[in-house]
Amino acid sequence: MLSASHRLLRLLTVLSTRPEWTAAELAERLGIHERTVRRDIAKLRELGYGIDAATGPHGGYRLGQGTQMPPLSLDDDEALATAIALRQLAWRSPGGEGHAALGALVKLQRSLPRRVADSLRRFDSVVAEAGDAPEATAWGQVDPVVLAGLAGACRAGERVRLSYRDRRGSGSDRELEPRQVVRTAHRWYLVAWDLTRDDWRVFRADRIRDVTVTGRADPRRPEVDAAAMVEAAITSTPYEVHADVAIPRPLTAVRALIPATVARHRADGPETTITRLGGPSAQWIADYLLRLGVPFRVVAPDEVRLLVVEHLQQLLALQRNEPDIPAH
Repeated sequence: MLSASHRLLRLLTVLSTRPEWTAAELAERLGIHERTVRRDIAKLRELGYGIDAATGPHGGYRLGQGTQMPPLSLDDDEALATAIALRQLAWRSPGGEGHAALGALVKLQRSLPRRVADSLRRFDSVVAEAGDAPEATAWGQVDPVVLAGLAGACRAGERVRLSYRDRRGSGSDRELEPRQVVRTAHRWYLVAWDLTRDDWRVFRADRIRDVTVTGRADPRRPEVDAAAMVEAAITSTPYEVHADVAIPRPLTAVRALIPATVARHRADGPETTITRLGGPSAQWIADYLLRLGVPFRVVAPDEVRLLVVEHLQQLLALQRNEPDIPAH
């Protein structure tokens, strides 16, 4: 769940992207109830932000014109969490609210106390990347306070206790020694030594709650390639649907095109690659392939092949029925 300060800042960011928003639209965009939207609007007005109520059958809100908005009053932990949250939003949505988030982040970083700025730099120092750059969709909802706590434990070499929910929904308390935070094209992960399993493990950060430092980590733990561990864990996680696809491109080109987080590749000669692509549904895989912008042939299954053919037939039919464009 978002902290109150993070939620208020996101609300301001969203309000700035359009002239007017209804309460229902704001609630859907922020993933909160309309009652929470109204309470947050009232809180922002108490803090001096000019937010006008729009008249009409549905009502709505807009930022007041020419209003000089005072800064939010944040303590050190809130400022760090807000900076991390803005960075997430700017990473995953390069346009629209992501652009506004980037502007807000630049302003916030200029006013951060040195100790908070140092904490943000320490956060960056323990973040690794796996796969391609982040996409604008499919990100897990990670509490920025959790991210900051995990990164701090990695940096300081601390042991933590936390609550974790696995993919089946089962919850457990874990004793871990965090090593590195890793972000992929889709999610945030933590690589840590699991004291109960006595081995390295990969954890999805959006399934982590209640991080508490309990002591010092064992400095004798061996080094580990955290990014490689995350990539291996993601690709080995069973997807609901797989498709085998032949792509007339060299192996290196296909690896650059389709990240290891969703597919495995093998060369079929110097100019062709066979890709095994995983996804939540046949439709998702068909849509993904059509967005690649390169030729491909679906080897199996028939369901994915038929969905691709059906989409292309619809496009062809639209082109054939397109009315003549009048000459000028």
